[in-house]
Amino acid sequence: MKSYSVDRAKWSKMTFFEQMGNIYSEVGRSFDARQQGLDEKKELAVYRAIDLFDATIEDLKNKKSGRVKEVLIAKGHFLSNINDKTPDENDTASLDRYFLEFAIAARRNR
Repeated sequence: MKSYSVDRAKWSKMTFFEQMGNIYSEVGRSFDARQQGLDEKKELAVYRAIDLFDATIEDLKNKKSGRVKEVLIAKGHFLSNINDKTPDENDTASLDRYFLEFAIAARRNR
């Protein structure tokens, strides 16, 4: 399996909305790959998403942001859903909408 690690210094220069929007890209890829039955592609997207979640959590802790708990909860919900053998479609759609809002906000703030 390929190794992936985001450049933490570059990542910390992004806004919270940009970070969460980028996480959405990997979350969406993992959901799409799961739906298509592409297990290896799903796993790679999950690994990238976890790295981005962790980079965001580290950045928020360094900035002493109160959003750390929100990101930890979102990460937990994502991992629970993506690892569920029979995920609830409403839960998946809800997670997708949650992350999509950040991508939209990041794009609007450019």
